[in-house]
Amino acid sequence: MMGAMPTGKQPAKPFTPRDFQLVLLRRMADHNPGPVEDARRELGASVADMREANRRWQAMLHSPRSRSAAALPHCLKGMGGAPIRSVLGEPESVAPRRIGDLECEARQWALPLWPTLRFEVLVADKGVVWNEWLVRAPGAQGPELRTLDDLTPWSCTVDEAARAFAPARPLQGSAPTRWGLAFTAPDRDGVGHEVVAEFTWGLLQRTAVGA
Repeated sequence: MMGAMPTGKQPAKPFTPRDFQLVLLRRMADHNPGPVEDARRELGASVADMREANRRWQAMLHSPRSRSAAALPHCLKGMGGAPIRSVLGEPESVAPRRIGDLECEARQWALPLWPTLRFEVLVADKGVVWNEWLVRAPGAQGPELRTLDDLTPWSCTVDEAARAFAPARPLQGSAPTRWGLAFTAPDRDGVGHEVVAEFTWGLLQRTAVGA
C-alpha cells in the first residue's frame, strides 16, 4: 500500500521571542535607526530577517486562527490580534492595576534586548487589551532625568519622562504603537525649553526642542 505523497511544503517555523523583538525594532526604525541597527546586530539578525519577522507577524494578526484564538483563555490577544503568550510564554508577573476608573491586570514579560525593561500588556474586563508597551522592570533603577541632555534615545519610558518633567501633556501618536508628550525641560544652564518627545512601544525615540 502506497503512503501519502510528500507535498514538498516545509512546516512553518515557530515565531520566537527573537522574532517578537525584531517586530518591536521594526516599528522603532522609522524614528531612530541607529539604536535599532545596533540591537538588530545584537540579535544576529539581518535587515531581511527583520522584514520577514514583521511580515509573518502581520500574517498572524490577520489569520483566522489568530482571530479565533481570542476566545481562548490561554491566548492573550495583543498588538492588534496575535496571541502574545504563544510567542513569549507565561508572563513573568501578573498584578492588578487601577488606572483612573479602569481596573485591569498588568502582565509583564522579560525581553533580552532590554534587560531593565518589561513588555507590559494591560488587560481589562473580558480580556480586552487596553495598552501594551515597554516599562521599567520592578526593582530596576530608572534614569536620572534632569535636563535636555538626559533625554537620549531609549533612555526612558513614557511614565518616567512624564514624572520627571511634570506637568506633561499627552499627545496623540502617529500610530497605535506611538505616544507623544509635551513638557518643559531645562537645558544645562537651567533655561527652560518646550519639548515634544516621541515614544514607540513606550520607549523614547526622539525629541523636538523649541524655544
